[in-house]
Amino acid sequence: MENIRNFCIIAHIDHGKSTLADRLLEYTNTIKIVEGQMLDNMDLEKERGITIKSHAIQMEYNHEGKDYILNLIDTPGHVDFSYEVSRSIAACEGALLVVDATQGVQAQTISNLYMAIDHDLEIIPVINKIDMPSAMPEEVEDEIIELIGCDRKDILRASGKTGEGVEDVLKAVIERVPHPTGEPEKPLQALIFDSVFNPFRGIIAYFKIENGKISKGDKVKFYNTGMEYTADEVGVLKMDMIPRKQLSTGEVGYIISGIKDPTEVKVGDTITHVARPCAKAIDGFQEVKPMVFAGVYPIDPSEYENLRTSLEKLQLNDASLTFQPESSVALGFGFRCGFLGLLHMEIVQERLDREFNMDVITTVPNVSYMVYDKHGESKEVHNPSGLPDATMIDHIEEPYIKASIITDTNYIGPIMKLCLDKRGELLKQEYISGNRVDLHFMLPLGEIVIDFYDKLKSISKGYASFDYHVDCYRLSKLAKLDILLNGEPVDALSTLTHQDNAVAFGRRICEKLKELIPRQQFDIAIQAAIGAKIVARETIKCVRKDVTAKCYGGDVSRKRKLLEKQKKGKKRMKQIGNVEVPQKAFLAVLKLD
Repeated sequence: MENIRNFCIIAHIDHGKSTLADRLLEYTNTIKIVEGQMLDNMDLEKERGITIKSHAIQMEYNHEGKDYILNLIDTPGHVDFSYEVSRSIAACEGALLVVDATQGVQAQTISNLYMAIDHDLEIIPVINKIDMPSAMPEEVEDEIIELIGCDRKDILRASGKTGEGVEDVLKAVIERVPHPTGEPEKPLQALIFDSVFNPFRGIIAYFKIENGKISKGDKVKFYNTGMEYTADEVGVLKMDMIPRKQLSTGEVGYIISGIKDPTEVKVGDTITHVARPCAKAIDGFQEVKPMVFAGVYPIDPSEYENLRTSLEKLQLNDASLTFQPESSVALGFGFRCGFLGLLHMEIVQERLDREFNMDVITTVPNVSYMVYDKHGESKEVHNPSGLPDATMIDHIEEPYIKASIITDTNYIGPIMKLCLDKRGELLKQEYISGNRVDLHFMLPLGEIVIDFYDKLKSISKGYASFDYHVDCYRLSKLAKLDILLNGEPVDALSTLTHQDNAVAFGRRICEKLKELIPRQQFDIAIQAAIGAKIVARETIKCVRKDVTAKCYGGDVSRKRKLLEKQKKGKKRMKQIGNVEVPQKAFLAVLKLD
């Protein structure tokens, strides 16, 4: 056990964690020289250049004549995947804090760092990308010292691209990160920190052993679900899964026990022996709270059961996704899903399409509100169509977040204007070092859900970084905005919005829908309504056949007779006609400026 080191890599987006992880694998001869990212194995990760899943891998390294086993977990950097980071941190004793030499400390670096400090991890600061012409290692060192109060000599300089300083990083991991503590003789306690679905072998759970040992063929029990299984195969994770006879305290590995039902494996659960169970489960990580809710519906109603199975399998791989069944008048049966943010929602949609071939319609995302009725009772509402009657509502509270935005001083003005336009209030601003400033805002979560992050990036030319957590619920003047097509409400397009913005927002939705809904044989009226009051209207004119073309002369009453006949037909058609809203229209509403 003295020769095992478990560590993870944490950083902001694009600070070069995955590239550095590849170099570590190369220097320990785990893999040969590589093209592209080795650990980011999902197509989506390669295309977008981001890490979505944490990846665990074992390396062997000889240092001063002794063989060491290093278990590395590479983590995502985007704020939407911070739950993955919290799981990785729970399975480690140390963390490499990677900071880009050209960009310095950014918001996600700070929030991940605090998470690691809460778990008492040993922090090793590494300045990456020092081979870049625009690198400024001295200034970045000052920022790191101010942030964690370490000595200048403790900060390592490396380059994932050229491999410079990588051996120093491996040496520091062995010398500074404490080895796992635990007792091999105690009853088995192993923490599940991830799981994947394999169509042939069932569910594979990844775990880290805190106490005890596990061998092939053992009878094991999952503590929280109480289910019992036989360990058909246990082993360690290298580039592939490598079976072993036995794993002991401090090791990270996988277990295959032929589990077919995705609901039986809970990330954060404890594995123990049936014969000698442990006294209590290991304290897991914080439960994740979804921030953004959207309805996901199959385009073909008969695919409903397949969608449920796909979501369950996806949830194994991404425990931060939550879903429950719901139905809509316009779209039939589907699920109300909870996501950590908009990027997370986009990734889940892409994965449903690629990995499970599911064609889905996603409704306008919204957040959950607390609604209080006249009797003083409260209920949580995730969907505008779930609101009680307007006469019954006493008041509505919406969630507020505490946001931290780190940016260059040149962009303070536009960023403040953006936040104040979104009904935010400035709490404080702190100058970190040089021309970097940290702005703290209270903002309503509902205003951030749709396009805040994109606007922030474009205003600050990509330099601002954003991190947030939900703080409290506050009283708000909210109005339910309904969209009607020919007098019929489309529940998938209804939103809850602030009263001051409702009319302008309704008008913009109507204009956008007029562009996107194809013309029919009859007039379509698109209306935005707050309660019984119509606040905006657009009309899509009907497509008409020229019925008077065959009249080449004669009395005008002949033409009028034909036009009247056509008018009656249009009227009858309007009564029985249906309007299909294309998926583009739902997506366009999200991108309304």
